[in-house]
Parts: sequence; C-alpha cells; structure tokens
Amino acid sequence: MGIGLRRNARRRGGDQPEARAEVPPHATDAYGTDVYGSTAHDTTAAVELRGVRREYGRGSATVHALRGIDLVLPRGTFTAVMGPSGSGKSTFLQCAAGLDRPTAGSVRLGGTEITGMNENHLTELRRSRLGFVFQAFNLLPSLTVEQNVLLPMRLAGGRQDHGRAAALLEQVGLGGKGRRRPAELSGGQQQRVAIARALVTDPDVVFADEPTGALDTTTAAEVLALLRGAVDSLGATVVMVTHDPAAAAHADQVLFLADGVIADRMPRSPAAAVADRMTALTDSLASHGARTGGPGGPGGLGGPGGTGHTGHTGRLGAAA
Repeated sequence: MGIGLRRNARRRGGDQPEARAEVPPHATDAYGTDVYGSTAHDTTAAVELRGVRREYGRGSATVHALRGIDLVLPRGTFTAVMGPSGSGKSTFLQCAAGLDRPTAGSVRLGGTEITGMNENHLTELRRSRLGFVFQAFNLLPSLTVEQNVLLPMRLAGGRQDHGRAAALLEQVGLGGKGRRRPAELSGGQQQRVAIARALVTDPDVVFADEPTGALDTTTAAEVLALLRGAVDSLGATVVMVTHDPAAAAHADQVLFLADGVIADRMPRSPAAAVADRMTALTDSLASHGARTGGPGGPGGLGGPGGTGHTGHTGRLGAAA
C-alpha cells in the first residue's frame, strides 16, 4: 500500500526547509563555509555528519563508540544501517538524530547545524522536524489513535491538523480507526500508527530503529512498504537501523558497520545479496579479529569485492 499524500509547499520544488531551530553562530561563516572543515556543507543533504566521534569513559577505559564518521545522506532517500551487535549502529542513530551529543564533530539535519544547540532547541527540532519509529511502537495507551498521531504537533505547540492525521491514517490502512485505543489494535496496526505519527509534521528525516523487530514476516513487509512509499511518494528521508536483510532490501543503499568503521556499502539489492554481504563481513571479523587500522577484508571498502572509496567513508566504533 503506497502513500499518496503530497509534500507541503515548504519542501516542494527543492525548497530549503524552514529553519525552526537556532543555528549556533559559530557553525558557518557568511558564505556558508563549515568552520569544522574547509569545505562548504552540502545544502541538499538531509543528514550530514562530519568528523563525528563519540567516546565514553576516560583513560584506558575509554570506549570509542564513533571514530570520526563523515557521511552525507541526500534528501528523499532510504538508507539502511546494518552491522554485528556492538558495531555502533545505535550510537550512530542517536548522534545523527540529536538524541546524544558527539564528543567531537558536526551534525546537520536538513541543513541545520545541531551540534551546539542547547537541549531546549534540540527538543523543539526533534518535535517539529524529525520523525521516529521504534521497535516497541511507543504509543500512549491513554490516547486514541488520532491523538497519538497528532502528539508531535501538540507537543510542539502548533495547530493540530486533524485532516492530515485522518489522511495519513487512511494511507497506512487505518481509515476509520482514529477513535480506537492502541490496545484495540494488532502489533502491525500499532506500528502503522507510529509511522503516521512520524510523518505528521512533514519531517526532514524519519529515524527508524528496528521498526519490524516485533512483527511477523508478512506484517513487517507491509510496514516496510509504507516506509518505502513515504520516500517514493512524499519525498521523505528515512534512516533505518536493522538486523534484517529483508528489511534492508527496501532501502536505496545499505551501510555496513563493523569494528569501528563503515566497512562496506551497497546499492539497493535483493535480501539474499544483503545477507551474503553481511555474512562475509561477519566471517571476516571472526577470522581476523578486531580491526583498528581501517576498512578491509572481504566486502570491505579496501578488500576484494568491496565498493571502493565513495567520498563518504567514516569510522564507527564498537558500541551498539
């Protein structure tokens, strides 16, 4: 089932997103040059990370969760992030979504530098410009389906667009169920509500963390088709962390994280090909142990079968 809603005027025709959160004055100069580096930032990007590092602890106990990642994800694309447990997927998602602060580096969402924002501005940005879909749905049981969908608008203090909520519910296959409570819905239906909620503010980016992890195969495929439809029909940008090759097969590209690096990437491919690449990566790690000197090995950027340098390489650490 596709999604047929149009993007609003703020984003049609390649317009820049409205800046609704404060940009730190030190982020760019008068020409838009990134003072964290020598190159102007990509104004067409939905997500841009430059030199992002995340460390926990001190001294010999320091955990290098992210190791200087540089990545640009264009608007209107679907990116899946895979990797073994402990590869840095969750830390990557948290830093990219402004849920955690990097130790060093720059994060931009929809062209807005968020690294130096205070918590109040970050909260405002997350409510109005980002959407989230989690494995556990995270619906409020005391609210109706419609009220859950409208919750981001309510929290942001803006007008609650009941018409948009109804249209989104219709598009995700829940037309006429707006007055029901989450407990009256199946798991798949609850995740559909979560997707509608993530899209209601017309966000710059939707971050999805294992969105099909609690669903059966058939329902998972339906949910993934909705995310794919949001990209194709609405021009949404989706960044999804997953362990499932079948889920990753819906994405435009797959990033593979392992042992502190983006070890590989591949364009949209069948689930079997994604699974094979993941198996090769896991086997390589098992055979050669922890790598700290850069990507390589079977399927790696520098190894046999790798994709070579793409200009968006980076390193991710061992935190999950």
